[in-house]
Amino acid sequence: MESEAQPERRTKIVATVGPASREPEMLRQLLVAGVDVFRLNFSHGNAADHAENVRRIRDVSAELGTEVGVMGDLPGPKLRLGNLEGDVAVLHSGSEVILRGIEEDGMGDASHLPVQWTGFAQAVGPGDPVFLADGRVRLRVKEVSGGQVTAEIEAGGAVSSHQGVNLPGADAALPETTATDVAWVDFACEQGIDLLAVSFVRRPSDLDPVRAAVEAQGQDIPLIAKIEKPQAAERAEEIIAAAESGVMIARGDLGVELPIEEVPEIQKRLIRLAGQAAKPAITATQMLATMVRQNRPTRAEVTDVANAIHDGTDAVMLSEETAIGEHPLEAVRVMDRVARAAERQLPYAEWLYGRVEEKSGDVGEVVAQVAVAATYRLNLAAIVVPTGSGRTPRLVSAFRPRVPVLAVSSRLETVRRMNLLFGTSAVRADPWESLRLLLDDCADLAREGGYAESGDLIAVTAGLPSQALGTNLFEVHRVP
Repeated sequence: MESEAQPERRTKIVATVGPASREPEMLRQLLVAGVDVFRLNFSHGNAADHAENVRRIRDVSAELGTEVGVMGDLPGPKLRLGNLEGDVAVLHSGSEVILRGIEEDGMGDASHLPVQWTGFAQAVGPGDPVFLADGRVRLRVKEVSGGQVTAEIEAGGAVSSHQGVNLPGADAALPETTATDVAWVDFACEQGIDLLAVSFVRRPSDLDPVRAAVEAQGQDIPLIAKIEKPQAAERAEEIIAAAESGVMIARGDLGVELPIEEVPEIQKRLIRLAGQAAKPAITATQMLATMVRQNRPTRAEVTDVANAIHDGTDAVMLSEETAIGEHPLEAVRVMDRVARAAERQLPYAEWLYGRVEEKSGDVGEVVAQVAVAATYRLNLAAIVVPTGSGRTPRLVSAFRPRVPVLAVSSRLETVRRMNLLFGTSAVRADPWESLRLLLDDCADLAREGGYAESGDLIAVTAGLPSQALGTNLFEVHRVP
């Protein structure tokens, strides 16, 4: 049965902050409506704008007495056009256009398009496709000579300054983590960003430069690998293992880089693999795209959101809908309603034994599974998880308990990061001086937060550092 003490939505909502949502009053309304994590897209806006966004989010969060997560989304090695005369050029089907890689911004037009990468001509060859404007404009390379690329326009349309350039199939020649990304990592550390999404990951080692930049600042911000390249989809298991906070299924670029009909199956596979690894999955891009302009989504969009939740995603993300859309608040409210309805049909009992891949000798996963199983046999009201790093709540969440999970940590950054985990809430508490005080405090926090009532049974699970076994404590506790 649904816990009466905690009828909260379990699926988390990530909302992108932009011109439509960055004012304090709108941020306040979005938080009240149910946003769990705010995303800052570093591909748009400057450092001053995003610093102000962080300040506003923290101020509004403090006013409401809650802790919301903030995720920075790195630009990554995405190829972009340079400046165009009038900022827009219209390309006509059947015509030819010349593309040239440049180091600095250059001016272009409908006959000559600058690409902001000097290695562009070395990355393509005759017959290769080049996609612009999220795949709406399609080119085919005819000739590469003297650092410039001549291409036929197979599907014309308008392109804008700094729009993305996609090269389906290109791999080794593409640029690695850029100096721009490193600068944004430094910014994220300075601003206390809680999570970092790494764009255009193709292999596990692509996370290393970002992780090194974080460590150089003395921080431990966990990384989310964005899966938006064919190479990443092929190596998903390795990438998921390397990404501390799981994956984001970025369907926009994925649908340009791959045949669009392959995206649904890849999405399902990525969610399944993340679940097997007990890592969170975020399903993103165009989930309620109609609501950028309209105040209601299509039936297909609602079904898309529900299907991602049925497949086991931890979070669903709004991009343009809240960044530049005309109805950001209603988009969050729709997402909230759809998630609540979908969650009533989830196969929680099946997921308990079939979702996470069993690993021999992993004490933490076994204890987390036992704790979740006990909620059924003992009719427990909640699972309370004291944590430092957040690993134990992540493991418990992966087994998808039907009762609420309350993570408790003395680290503010850990409390905020728990907002990404399915079915998990988090509060901050002072460090405990003894195991007895820890257990008593967990029971009090469960009662005070409305997760359980006096007399209810709860589970407490945690890792005792003295044992060096990870998650190794499980106790059933009666709430006083």
